[in-house]
Amino acid sequence: MKLYWSLVLAVPVSLALHRGVRAETIELQVFPVNGPDQDCPERVIAYETLRPYQEGGYTRDGMVNLSAIATRITLSPEAPYSATWVGTLQPQYRNCEGTAGMIKVDKEEHNGPSYIRLQMVKGKVKVILDMTGLRDVNGYTTQIIKSGLRQGNPRWTWGGTD
Repeated sequence: MKLYWSLVLAVPVSLALHRGVRAETIELQVFPVNGPDQDCPERVIAYETLRPYQEGGYTRDGMVNLSAIATRITLSPEAPYSATWVGTLQPQYRNCEGTAGMIKVDKEEHNGPSYIRLQMVKGKVKVILDMTGLRDVNGYTTQIIKSGLRQGNPRWTWGGTD
């Protein structure tokens, strides 16, 4: 009986703790290079979640839903302050020549630098997570802590000092 109540009480506590962590929805608008007749996707969606506070810094986990427009996604060799994933555009988007950048975060206009960018050229798509020029509150460049793939989509963790 004690085990039963432990489980029953643990579920709401874990749900309450999980509710405090909410992903931000990041909209990347696609800008076709040669006009709208190229069958480009209108937008690509990314998500980022701020991890619970730890003294000395902050950390954000993110992903971009690249599998919505591409297949065969791989992570290119890492650079010190950026990560690049490359995929093959799905057939309906193969003729798209364009770029994409962050325009909204949680439906609010995004006016800061677009550290998540896309490039679509010759049937391929690149997602670039770039920390170059992004500073934390102490003036240090933010760092990519981890990059990879999960469930066919680019995933990352980045952070800085507070």
